[in-house]
Amino acid sequence: MKKYLERLYNGVIKENPTLVLMLGMCPTLAVSTRAINGVGMGLSTTAVLILSNFVISLLRKLIPDQVRLPSYIVIVASLVTVTELLIQAYIPALYEALGIYIPLIVVNCIILGRAEAYANKNTPGLAVMDGLGMGLGFTAALTLAGVVRELLGNGSVFGINVIPEGVEPIGIFVQPPGAFLVIALFIAIMNAIGIKTRQRKLVEEGCDGCCSACTAPCEKNEEVAEK
Repeated sequence: MKKYLERLYNGVIKENPTLVLMLGMCPTLAVSTRAINGVGMGLSTTAVLILSNFVISLLRKLIPDQVRLPSYIVIVASLVTVTELLIQAYIPALYEALGIYIPLIVVNCIILGRAEAYANKNTPGLAVMDGLGMGLGFTAALTLAGVVRELLGNGSVFGINVIPEGVEPIGIFVQPPGAFLVIALFIAIMNAIGIKTRQRKLVEEGCDGCCSACTAPCEKNEEVAEK
């Protein structure tokens, strides 16, 4: 159970794909003009992440290394197509708002990155929790950015006006520069409270990532030695 909860914490906080790993920035900057757009894109990506991680983990011993990445893309593309059709059928307003960014989930580096870095090496259960954690972290970042940008740029949150009449909204926040400002603010907060990835810790400790030539004791070196 501890390993499963660790995957959730890892995706939401420790290695948040947007605010820590800086992945998936294109949809983050493009669709976070409204909070509801952030929720829709985040949950769509979460669904694809969970299912793709599960399928790839199940097939990890059957997919030849030579066609590993093409196989991942075919699996992800199939799942994205199903997701896109479901959104188009049942949530047409969200489909219109997200537009081209729904099919672009296929090439989202978060999904392909987790498939290669985690799902391909772990059991389906852990892979599903990893996809859920990363998806929730991505959704949280998109939603928070959408809330701030919609509030400051339009004076509303989830379409509900919360700023009194007579107070002029700051239009720049619903434009591309506003997205950069908001995401930069969130990243600064994450850094200020000391959330660090394992990679950053290794760099601070003087690790160059070359385990085969390293004699210092560490978790990663022990894993390499066991293999």
